Amino acid sequence: MSTNDIEIQNLFQRFMQAWNDGDAVAFGACFTADSDYVSYDGTRAVGRAQHQDNHDQLFRGVLTGSALVGEIEDIRHIAPGVAILYGTASVLMPWRSKLPQRRLSRQTVVTVDTEDGWRISAIHNGRVRPVAVPAPDSMPSKMSRAMTRAARRLGLGRATASP
Repeated sequence: MSTNDIEIQNLFQRFMQAWNDGDAVAFGACFTADSDYVSYDGTRAVGRAQHQDNHDQLFRGVLTGSALVGEIEDIRHIAPGVAILYGTASVLMPWRSKLPQRRLSRQTVVTVDTEDGWRISAIHNGRVRPVAVPAPDSMPSKMSRAMTRAARRLGLGRATASP
């Protein structure tokens, strides 16, 4: 294991420990000043100050006494001083002794080597909700193709790919 990997692992541990301590300042210190944080619900926060403020409110509010429990799955270096950390984690509420499986999230974390050490530049947190890909001859696939044909005949449906 490289020195960089050890430092990135330490960053992930500091991130979780700051959460477990309810320490928004230490939590914010894990991020770069211009970092992005996409929460499990898809909301986006920009900048260390916003992450710190949001988590201060959470640590003093609905997440008081909670613990962040997780592990690193992989670290992939994509350029000098830039690595992606893949991890799984979940919030363990103080009244629980076991994590509910439905609360497990996967994090994609872009880390950068700064003059202050490795920091989080971006994090995307999404719930783990595995869905099997339907085979082309399955009922969902057949229904989708039938609906597509009907929509085209009726002149309905998407005209462009914009949202």
